[in-house]
Amino acid sequence: MTLTSAGSLTGQSFQAFLEELHRKYQPLTDGAIANYIPELAKADPDCFGICVVTKDGHVYEVGNTQTLFTIQSISKVFVYGMALQDHGRDYLLTRVGVEPTGDAFNAIILDEQSKRPYNPMVNAGAIAVTSLIKGTGPTERLNRMLDMFRDFIGHDIFVDVSVFMSERTTGHRNRAMAHLMRNFGMIDDRIDEALDLYFQQCSVTVDCRDLAVMAATIANHGINPITHTQALDSGYIRDLLSVMYTCGMYNFAGQWSHEVGLPAKSGVSGGIMVVVPNQFGLAVFSPPLDARGNSVRGIEVCKEISNHYGLHLFDSSMNCTRFVQQLGTKPHGIDGNSNGDGKGIGTLSD
Repeated sequence: MTLTSAGSLTGQSFQAFLEELHRKYQPLTDGAIANYIPELAKADPDCFGICVVTKDGHVYEVGNTQTLFTIQSISKVFVYGMALQDHGRDYLLTRVGVEPTGDAFNAIILDEQSKRPYNPMVNAGAIAVTSLIKGTGPTERLNRMLDMFRDFIGHDIFVDVSVFMSERTTGHRNRAMAHLMRNFGMIDDRIDEALDLYFQQCSVTVDCRDLAVMAATIANHGINPITHTQALDSGYIRDLLSVMYTCGMYNFAGQWSHEVGLPAKSGVSGGIMVVVPNQFGLAVFSPPLDARGNSVRGIEVCKEISNHYGLHLFDSSMNCTRFVQQLGTKPHGIDGNSNGDGKGIGTLSD
């Protein structure tokens, strides 16, 4: 089953392929659940979901796609987009760079020359970005952020207070980063307020299907494919995709770009969100992580999907347009029949 074989790819065959991947990698037990945030250590290592949402709103899913978890570092992509809309590209570049780094996501380090965080996908850069969100006070800034996530997802979301308090209690490295950036003028003196908002954004609850819709919204030029809401100005989509491609997978970003070749972002709760620009979004949820903080099952699934269908951005055989055209004829999951919570219900059929 390849993209270049006429008539070989249908929505049903793609659904079967996802189910085959799920069966193949469910027994994989490599990796360990994140425990440096106590609440994250409670995750079920057997949870495993895969979801694809096309830019036309068709959904293919298998496994635990509606199990809630906290978004963690995947939130950095969307808050970065929000800050770009609040301040513009040029100003944001004075506070945070766009260079990849070989250091861990929680390294206490700044660029030696500019004193900026290296990029918005590492913790230091994300804290700097979060500190720039506009609002007259903490409540307004949080509400604006939640409204932004709602536009991307298509339904109301909330902050997991237990995870937020756990992050707040144990977030000493993040506090060290914030004070270092304050010393060099990268953030202002509202350090505790910025950190609280950062911990709250990481504690927003989503499921695998939500992540796939969010990825599809980026793929669809900032327009949510389910609600048709413009969640982000299309002019900033290139910024999100660029930093996701070069920096989204922590210090695995180079190997990811080489093997998978798609913009992506991972989080330590076990989510991976992947964007195929102009085509669809992919999300995988599985809590056990490798040494770099990326979902073990998630990486394997994304490698197989990219390689099997030739989705690497630099693959000369890529034919994503035809791929999605055929997928779009066989919707599964969301088909426009709303059940009242922004998530439609449908089935796969011939």
